[in-house]
Amino acid sequence: MAGGDLILTVLAARLTADIQSQVDALIVQFGLQKRSTRRLADLSLQQNSVQLSKCIDCIEYRLVGEVDVEAVRNAARVLSETLSADIVIQADTRDHVQPRLVCFDMDSTLIKAEVIDELARRHGVGDEVAEVTERAMRGELDFKASFRERMSKLEGLDESVLAEIAEELPLMEGVERLMVNLKHLGFRTAILSGGFTYFARHLQEKLGFDEIHANELIIENGKVTGEVSEPIVDAERKAELLESIAQREGFTLGQTIAVGDGANDLKMLAKAGMGIAFRAKPLVRAQARQAISTSGLDGVLYLLGYHQQDLTP
Repeated sequence: MAGGDLILTVLAARLTADIQSQVDALIVQFGLQKRSTRRLADLSLQQNSVQLSKCIDCIEYRLVGEVDVEAVRNAARVLSETLSADIVIQADTRDHVQPRLVCFDMDSTLIKAEVIDELARRHGVGDEVAEVTERAMRGELDFKASFRERMSKLEGLDESVLAEIAEELPLMEGVERLMVNLKHLGFRTAILSGGFTYFARHLQEKLGFDEIHANELIIENGKVTGEVSEPIVDAERKAELLESIAQREGFTLGQTIAVGDGANDLKMLAKAGMGIAFRAKPLVRAQARQAISTSGLDGVLYLLGYHQQDLTP
């Protein structure tokens, strides 16, 4: 896959001289030329205005050169893991494509939990369900089959547990800042989750997502039945939903962004104009075109080219 103009974005807790020199070496290695360089986020300017957990350094290079883009991405991914920084490669379409839709996975992306594992833990079947979840997210099991297997173990769980867990959901770092800014900038936002509408709705109310698509738990007489309504939101369904929302809103696929962490997000990430693996499993990081592992979710804003001065802290 040959390409012309590229954008290379570096995100790190601190942009050291070593990180910058190794990124420069990567650019030289592939014969790329710098068209422009911008510092999008500067840690030294954030200390007094932003909580330390949100602070990040970011620099963006717009590059020119005929290269094998996949080879550059692979080299950037390896270097990212070596340097504990995110080095993200994307085609430079910024001058003629304006992203408008951002679709998110929920569990382990918007929140620091797998809700089905939390439900199982409360129901006394935590270990066996968590093991199946982990294998499914690594891509070792068929999602639908493993989902039905895990759901069956929740039969009889009291509905009151759902409300308790919803109130305790730990938000992912950077998600509140990301959502405030995406709304301010006019993006449409959606949750496309293999989890449950009950919890997606809670996040929608809390963070302001425009729409949610997830699995509907069937509850009878105040108890979880162990079944969900069809269709199950799996990898194929997520990709279909992203495309159908874009078509309905009048956006091209090039104007879409998808963010997720698990194997069941890969088709959605591949379908989107920008597909970002967030703190993802190795298989997902290797296959996604873009990946963020060190920054919070608000790192997405820098991949879109926004400067910290243009953003709400």
